[in-house]
Amino acid sequence: MELTLYKKQDAEYITSWIDSEEICYKWSADRLNKYPVTVSDLNEMYDTISKITRFIPLTFNENGIPVGHLIIRYPEENNDKLVRFGFIILSPELRGKGNGKKMLNIAIDYVKNNLKAKKITLGVFAQNFNALNCYKAVGFKITDKIEKYSVAIGEWDCIEMEMDL
Repeated sequence: MELTLYKKQDAEYITSWIDSEEICYKWSADRLNKYPVTVSDLNEMYDTISKITRFIPLTFNENGIPVGHLIIRYPEENNDKLVRFGFIILSPELRGKGNGKKMLNIAIDYVKNNLKAKKITLGVFAQNFNALNCYKAVGFKITDKIEKYSVAIGEWDCIEMEMDL
């Protein structure tokens, strides 16, 4: 699995992996406020995010084809020591085979080797068992912070996780 910076054409693959409302909301926490998500929706959102905060969208490829994706952003304007993973998704064909752990470990190594961060955080919905277990397996720890989210298909608890580097 090779890590590259996100390119706008990667959105074609990423949006094709979001094949249900539930997957959409687990992935986006309803940040897009719509389903289905189109290529232009994703690229417009990333263009907007890049204008208001520091963030690094990444794509994971196999044989030049996108198979995974996540973003790294700085949640605090003047704090280089803290980054947050978000919009984490893996191609459905690769799920359940250890590829999520592989992708996350590559992203963690990227942070360690290229950024000044000392901590990575992320949020995961409580009912997203596979993702929660994957994050635990690569070393993220559950914090005591749980936030309620109302999405179009229900109210969900979002568990905050973190990893010290």
